[in-house]
Amino acid sequence: MSSVEQGRPRRSVLAVPGSSAKMIEKAKGLPADAIFLDLEDAVAPIAKEQARGRIVEALNSSGWGSQLKLVRVNDWTTPWTYGDVIDVVSGAGANLDAILLPKVETASHVEALDLLLTQVEKTSGLPVGAIGIEPQIESARSLRNIDEIATASPRVQTLVFGPADLMASVNMRTLVVGEQPEGYDTGDAYHHILMTILLAARTHGLQAIDGPYLQIRDLDAFRRAAGRTAGLGFDGKWVLHPTQIDAANEIFSPRQSDFDKAERILEAYEFHTSKAGGGRGAVMLDDEMIDEASRKMALVISGKGRAAGMQPSVGTRNGADAAGAGTIGE
Repeated sequence: MSSVEQGRPRRSVLAVPGSSAKMIEKAKGLPADAIFLDLEDAVAPIAKEQARGRIVEALNSSGWGSQLKLVRVNDWTTPWTYGDVIDVVSGAGANLDAILLPKVETASHVEALDLLLTQVEKTSGLPVGAIGIEPQIESARSLRNIDEIATASPRVQTLVFGPADLMASVNMRTLVVGEQPEGYDTGDAYHHILMTILLAARTHGLQAIDGPYLQIRDLDAFRRAAGRTAGLGFDGKWVLHPTQIDAANEIFSPRQSDFDKAERILEAYEFHTSKAGGGRGAVMLDDEMIDEASRKMALVISGKGRAAGMQPSVGTRNGADAAGAGTIGE
């Protein structure tokens, strides 16, 4: 596992072209949880080598906040991948949290990056394994091989949905990334894909990140799309414009009322399962029975809230056991 804590929030992951010094500088002051500087789709082939130098300079410069700093390199089918990794990591590896690897189709793609990272870290005097890997799941083949991809290296921190390429891979009949294809009027056309990514991530202790919503001027539509994946349990979503950041941070954080309830459940359950509280396994909290399963659910909400910097409302965890908790049957 990378030294970067996988529990650090990635509610909003801002995409920034690595070729634009102006956009990189602006991104430093934005409240995104993570920022990835792109060397792939957002950079023209003739500008890629120059963009590497610009990214190195930016990563080594001052002005960054607490954001996770990532770089998306080009995929292994291109002639640029090894140069991207060598130049960026040898030049600014000490200030880099993870490499975002696109179009990962097999475990060998992750293994190759792991080996190259290890070599560059050693020759550059960097801690081996400190830089994480975030594979993008972007094709039918990658979806089939997702468990092998997720476990291909201890550096893997997240699984990232790449919707546009995956939609093309399965011949989905639409040109609007993130919206339901025409003719699919019941349910969610992406549900199986999203749940496959989510289940693999949770099975292997990783975060799951949703891809971008490309119609950046339609914030209401972005909120609907983000709300669907947040509801499933995804940890965050890519954002392509600063206007999407606050919405993503809000949507992928618990509501204050849910966070407060989770805190009350945890305190009440901790008390009532203790010797002092009677050692009971199930009790009533207000009008709801809580038990070990309730505790596990509350831990999820509480953990996400705390990672996002939330605090319980005043009085939430003061005597919660006395505020409506009691023995079953009372």
